[in-house]
Amino acid sequence: MKTITVGDLKATFSDILKRVQQGESIAITFGRKKEVLAYLVPKQNMPASSPRPLGLLEGEAHFLIKEDFKMTEAEMFS
Repeated sequence: MKTITVGDLKATFSDILKRVQQGESIAITFGRKKEVLAYLVPKQNMPASSPRPLGLLEGEAHFLIKEDFKMTEAEMFS
């Protein structure tokens, strides 16, 4: 696995993405100690996602949306 600094990543981002697309995994380091903070891995190496549970109160709580309730998409996603 190749290791690069954040500065190198910024300078060669397109090239790094091409390498990841070809199957290479890359560790990204940061700071004086060059501590690994993140990994770029090919999408095909990622585990399949599964539906997330509603949360701790699943089955314990409920909510009601009244018929006259109105909200725009902008309001919903802001």
